Amino acid sequence: MSFEYDLLATAKAVPELRDRLRAHPYDVRLCATELITNVIDHVGEGTPVTVRVRSTAHGHTRVEVTDPDPRALPTLLHATLTAESGRGLALLNALATRWGVEQGVNSKTVWCEVATD
Repeated sequence: MSFEYDLLATAKAVPELRDRLRAHPYDVRLCATELITNVIDHVGEGTPVTVRVRSTAHGHTRVEVTDPDPRALPTLLHATLTAESGRGLALLNALATRWGVEQGVNSKTVWCEVATD
């Protein structure tokens, strides 16, 4: 199953994206919405993004979020118990079998692969 969706990264778009991905497993929906939330928090509210979700040949589902800022790279943080942020990539790191960033000249794509077999 393949999915591609262009949207503006806004708080309203997060539940809408989760709803559009309802045919996918929970971990896939959670990773996709965490990646959108990272764009909102670190690139800016209203940033245009493209979300792609597809099955791989190895029984995984790949989630990709592309935004137009190649400089704002994700960083895995170790949030304290009382921190109000900093857990998004830790959650992604825990759920995904692997994740990374593909940096382009005018964009970047943050991706992860979730086991779904």
